[in-house]
Amino acid sequence: MSIVDRILGRGLRAARRFVVAVVGVSIVLFGVLLLVLPGPAFIVIPVGLAVLALEFEWARRLLRRARDYWKPPNADEP
Repeated sequence: MSIVDRILGRGLRAARRFVVAVVGVSIVLFGVLLLVLPGPAFIVIPVGLAVLALEFEWARRLLRRARDYWKPPNADEP
């Protein structure tokens, strides 16, 4: 792999990470805004976290914690 390919690969990864961050944060902020405005904030915020979880481990952990918190107590039983 040449140096140009490495630099281009890093640049594309960085660009993807940046785009995911901007889109995810925008969705989460819109969800937070919907907490005071009429709208489905409790649906929009997890969607934004799911977008952020594509690239960021902290968002995966937060989404997993929220999912476990809202999980019904008998969800594991058949």
